[in-house]
Amino acid sequence: MTQTTAQAPSPLAGLFAGRRWRSLRESLIAYLFVFPAFLIIGTFGLFPLAFSVYVSLHRWRIIPGKYLGLDQYAKALDGLAYVAGLWLVVLLVYGVVRSLLDAHHESQETGDHPWAWLVPALVTSTGLFLFVRFLVVLFPEVLAIAEKVKGVQRTQELFLTLLGEAWRVPQVVSSRTTAMLVLIAGLALAYGFSRWVSAGPRSATYYMRFIIVFIMLGCGIALGWLTLTEIQSAYAAAAEEGESIRLWSQILAMSIGIIALVVVWQLSSRMRFAGWTTTLLVLGGGALALGAKLLVDSGQVTAIELLLIPAGVVALFFSWRAWQTARNAPTTRGLVAWVLASIAMMLAAWLLIAEVPTGIQAGYDDWWEGLLHTVYYVLFTVPIELVLGLFLAILLFQNIKGKGFFRLIYFLPYVTNPVAAASVFRVIFSSRVSAPINSLLNLVGIDNLMWLDEPKGIFQMLFPALDIPPALAGPSLALFVICLYGIWTYAGYNTVVFLAGLGSIPTPLYEAAAIDGAGRWQQFRHVTLPLLSPTTYFLSLIAVIGTFKAFNHLWVLRSGAALGTTDTASIVIFNEFNRNTRYGYASALALVLMGLILVLTMINSRIAEEKVFYG
Repeated sequence: MTQTTAQAPSPLAGLFAGRRWRSLRESLIAYLFVFPAFLIIGTFGLFPLAFSVYVSLHRWRIIPGKYLGLDQYAKALDGLAYVAGLWLVVLLVYGVVRSLLDAHHESQETGDHPWAWLVPALVTSTGLFLFVRFLVVLFPEVLAIAEKVKGVQRTQELFLTLLGEAWRVPQVVSSRTTAMLVLIAGLALAYGFSRWVSAGPRSATYYMRFIIVFIMLGCGIALGWLTLTEIQSAYAAAAEEGESIRLWSQILAMSIGIIALVVVWQLSSRMRFAGWTTTLLVLGGGALALGAKLLVDSGQVTAIELLLIPAGVVALFFSWRAWQTARNAPTTRGLVAWVLASIAMMLAAWLLIAEVPTGIQAGYDDWWEGLLHTVYYVLFTVPIELVLGLFLAILLFQNIKGKGFFRLIYFLPYVTNPVAAASVFRVIFSSRVSAPINSLLNLVGIDNLMWLDEPKGIFQMLFPALDIPPALAGPSLALFVICLYGIWTYAGYNTVVFLAGLGSIPTPLYEAAAIDGAGRWQQFRHVTLPLLSPTTYFLSLIAVIGTFKAFNHLWVLRSGAALGTTDTASIVIFNEFNRNTRYGYASALALVLMGLILVLTMINSRIAEEKVFYG
């Protein structure tokens, strides 16, 4: 009788068995499915954005130039560029602190030990930064290929040969090797921690979160160092020219004021509106307002001192919070104190933020005028599009014949080719006497108008006797025609989306409101509008982003006779890129516009948190 000898288990048998290996295998399969989408987004989304940042930091006119730092941004925004840089640093630091606090709270609730994952996350994020450094080193070598192929026959074999030479440059090889080794070490540490040290159901979550934390921290340190270096250079240049600037003392004083306001706010919220804290809040806001007034009256405020604007923004925020708190004050004395605090800080905010026009005047005129035209375009299209779309949707939601036909008619402008539609608008609103719109006006006794060739503001044309400042003259008549095109194009799209939102509202709600005595207007105000708030939020968000990025129809409808009054921010960026071939400057302007869109999106989302009702 033979006996089978028991074989010793393989050392790797436990490594690839059990629940832990199954979880790892499922995660790997999920990441493999997600990887193609990540590759596409990274190639066509993240890489162009990162390359735009790289280009904006260099003098780039047809060919790459020398490193300039924030000069391109300062040229467009003057001192506001440094303000934006410091605020980005503040936001990044806030994101780091918020992520760490969230991890701490989650670990207390679940009993996890996430802090051990700081080590592999630090190594992995360092590897990612080194990989970015490798790309920065590789870019000049690849871009130099264009100079090397001048005067020779350009073939695919020659390009591949030169690309291989750029790949084998000693500095490129060294940076690539270092980045790969550190990345592999970080991934190996992460696998070791998941296997032997700190395995848990949320291990991968902590690992990815801490990687993001270190990336934000690294970006904040780099941007803060760059911004402070630029500020110091500008301060030294101003000192050499003999300007009397007390920049650092003013920044320090305002920083102390901001910190004092934050501390007082925290104390007042914890002490349940104690009288002495509201008194300090009033005194602090008044002192800040008085200091701002003396600073402005002293004549010492220059473009570089726009760093004081963040203090005004913070004061404005606390003014709003104090006003919100005043509404819930339990006593009359508390109500009066909070109202006084709000007024004092509002005054301080206004005196500080009022220095923004100084920065605008010192910046690039075409860019600021383009932003003003963009704001006009948004204000004169988005509200009308939403109101008109909702009105048409309510009409078409009724039980009438031919609803499908009318929906198609209203939606056709949205699917029509924008270049073709804009060309038709250009013919209709031509400045010729025989233009269709002028012929129609002549029938009712109105003189011909220049329409797309008219640079005057509509308010200036409506009230010619008034001396209206150029900034308040409203959009030019040419830009107003473009606004009409935007309304004509997108009102039908809003109608269709609103119809979908109206169809999702349960009919019993209207029946219950009618039983309670609510009329049509009350049903619309208290039932329809609240339940349509998610749809309204979506359409307003898409509309604002779309108008800031609009280009095709603007380019077709613009006219030289309008003297640039139809050139929005996107047109200015395209002109800098295409006509002036200043690629670095155009990239800087594009990034500024993207940042502005992100800020507006965050503000819209913040408002939506309080106003949008999801049922």
